[in-house]
Amino acid sequence: MKKYRILISGGGTGGHIFPALSIANALKRRVDADILFVGADNRMEMERVPAAGYEIIGLPVAGFNRRNLLKNIPVLVKLMKSIRKARKIVKDFQPDIAIGVGGYASGPTLKAAQRKGVPTLIQEQNSYAGVTNKLLAPKAGKICVAYDGMERFFPGDKIIKTGNPVRKDLQERSSDMKKSRESFGLSPDRPTLLVIGGSLGALTVNESMEKGLRKLVESGLQVIWQTGKNFGRRGIDAAKGMTGVVVTEFITDMAAAYSAATLVVSRAGAGSISELELLGKPCVLVPSPNVAEDHQTKNAMALVEKDAAVMVRDAEAREKLVDVVLGLFADKERLGRMSASISALAMRDSDDRIVDEILKIIDGNR
Repeated sequence: MKKYRILISGGGTGGHIFPALSIANALKRRVDADILFVGADNRMEMERVPAAGYEIIGLPVAGFNRRNLLKNIPVLVKLMKSIRKARKIVKDFQPDIAIGVGGYASGPTLKAAQRKGVPTLIQEQNSYAGVTNKLLAPKAGKICVAYDGMERFFPGDKIIKTGNPVRKDLQERSSDMKKSRESFGLSPDRPTLLVIGGSLGALTVNESMEKGLRKLVESGLQVIWQTGKNFGRRGIDAAKGMTGVVVTEFITDMAAAYSAATLVVSRAGAGSISELELLGKPCVLVPSPNVAEDHQTKNAMALVEKDAAVMVRDAEAREKLVDVVLGLFADKERLGRMSASISALAMRDSDDRIVDEILKIIDGNR
């Protein structure tokens, strides 16, 4: 039987790259496949994908400036170059299918594939569909989603609810809570708050923590605070003289960090939410205001409506976040209910569910 040839496109953020790599890894486990990624030049995927062992080609594509239309002239030039390059990639690689996970590169790549008659599959992580995926949807074979109600954006007969793929190590290593706390040098028996603001760092979340850290510690909590790389030494300075606080730019062992946590404070990216669902972690979500169509607020509200999370708006976080956290720690029954509610939303083995659909499309086309 001939080898499967699979094109995967998208990226820009970890929220797009992790699902793409999870899908590629699941394909490799199950079938003999040549997998080629297409990303955007100078974006995160150009490092992360080769580090995971896959070949990637970059397109010179960039995002549109919605505030200053004149600045889009160079963007349009890059888009035209990207369309030409994507057509050449599809012609040369001759994929059996092209998969789009969202991000700048997926538009030109999947459009080129569709024009060549190559079947396509879209994976939409968010509860509010991105513009690129909405444009590609009419000619897609299947659209894999993580939320109910996506018929608002896509043809209903093409939608399949698969959930979002999550890093395998998180599922495989549900560590002992006490041992996980000890691995961070913390007391095994004290309630612990995990604060994650992404790889760059969420300024509002970090400043809320900087302002309220002493109040949290004086109330008896331990804190693992991942600041991201843009906050400098401010987190370390804020924690000076305090015990039971771990401040770090980057957490290498996320499985242990999640395991140690009684409660998690996080942005509301689709990937983070899928991880929290899978691990059953009660959470306070602070949606980023700097994302297209305010989709993180919509992601968060999908959980809030099921009593599976609490949301604090970014603009109110500096004043409210710490008090909301303290209120939840004081209400153990509510934490238990939130944990049960968020666990009920988890979809396991999403990577394999998506691969099932990919293989159905290819085999139906051969």
